[in-house]
Amino acid sequence: MTTLGVKTTNFLRAVTQNKKAMIALKVALVAFCALILTLSFANPAFAAETDINLDPAVHPVLNLINKLVNPLLLIVGAGGVIFCIILGVKYATAEEPQEREKRKQSLKTAIIGYLLIFILVVILRLSIGPLTKWMAGNSNTAQTSTSSTKTK
Repeated sequence: MTTLGVKTTNFLRAVTQNKKAMIALKVALVAFCALILTLSFANPAFAAETDINLDPAVHPVLNLINKLVNPLLLIVGAGGVIFCIILGVKYATAEEPQEREKRKQSLKTAIIGYLLIFILVVILRLSIGPLTKWMAGNSNTAQTSTSSTKTK
């Protein structure tokens, strides 16, 4: 194995065995999801009533996220495959029935999580087009309604 592979394996082993590291990873993941949700709803339609233009602040961040999604998905996908392979090897080499059952359950859990992530990614990719059209329609409606109220 290469040194990068060994370091990655050691990192994954350390994170999964350390409860504090798992909690920190979960907190970071929740914070990242909250940031993405906040940015996705930070639309000019919500700021139209106060005349705040969020486009200069939102679009660079959204462009950065869009550029990072594909490489991150590739890394997550490769990591998931490697993790499942490692768990499969551990399951195959387990000698005691209790240990074998424990590793079998962890392999099932990893595969279910892996599939769930990619099903959600597919759903997200399929829904981005309609959601973008819907938000554009709502922002146009909000902008025309505020401009008509200002002229009165």
